[in-house]
Amino acid sequence: MSFFRNFYRRIIAESVWARPEMPITFRAEVMPGKSREERTFRVREVLRNGRVTLYDFAGEHRESEFEAVNFNRENP
Repeated sequence: MSFFRNFYRRIIAESVWARPEMPITFRAEVMPGKSREERTFRVREVLRNGRVTLYDFAGEHRESEFEAVNFNRENP
C-alpha cells in the first residue's frame, strides 16, 4: 500500500494549477467593474490544500476564483 500512497502523492503534487510568482487574474464576476490589470496578481505561495496566497492581496484563494490559465496569452 505504501507504494500506491507515495505514487498518488507524487501525481497530486505535480499537477498543481499555479506556481509561485506566476500572474493570475480574478474572474470578472468576483471583482466587477475592475479592468483585467486591476484583477491580476502574482502568486506568493501555493499551499498544500491547492489554495494560493497572493502578493498585495490578503487571504487564501482557490482555483475557481480565477480565470483559466492560458500559458500562450503573453506570447504573440
